[in-house]
Amino acid sequence: MHTSRKLSVALACPEGAWPHPGWPTPDDPYVGRVVRLRPPYTVPEGVDVVVLCCADPSEALRELSPPGVPVIVVSPRRDTVTVLEVFRGGAGYLIEGDYCTCMLSSAVVGATVGHTYLSPAACAALREGARRASSGDPAMERLRGLLSPRERQIMELLSTGLGAQEIGLRLRLSEKTVRNNLSNIYAKLDARGSTDAVLRWLGAAPVLRI
Repeated sequence: MHTSRKLSVALACPEGAWPHPGWPTPDDPYVGRVVRLRPPYTVPEGVDVVVLCCADPSEALRELSPPGVPVIVVSPRRDTVTVLEVFRGGAGYLIEGDYCTCMLSSAVVGATVGHTYLSPAACAALREGARRASSGDPAMERLRGLLSPRERQIMELLSTGLGAQEIGLRLRLSEKTVRNNLSNIYAKLDARGSTDAVLRWLGAAPVLRI
């Protein structure tokens, strides 16, 4: 994935708590500028993405203003309730110690095009919580039956935190083909976008009674 310009990131983090002082590196292909924010976290104009580093993501997300800028949460919290709440709110989630700075840069780029990125442990927490919530629900089976085998493959990969380009590489499809499939999936699931589709697919959002 390439951008025409380097992105500007606001880093909302308690003083001294950010674990990556060398990020972004001068040769980072995506991120060009980082602005440090102090509480209360008011996001200045011109910022593309906010990286929110905190112990209590739910509380910190409410303090961000103005809303509307894509957010990636970095937190030690890995419980399903917290991960699900953040994901439902449309923010990406990286668990401390579960990602590298390359993944962070990719998450920033993904956030600018509406992709909600999860680190592996955050994804596992989300999927496990959703699996417990939807176990044995016949409405979930009917909803999944709406999708073709290829569309189900794509949703499984989307729900592990991969974007369209990465899904295409895994399935040996063009990114355009994946995006066309995703558009069909969103229509079938009555989803507003990738986050909503994943929540419906995993049973973590209300399921249409078909």
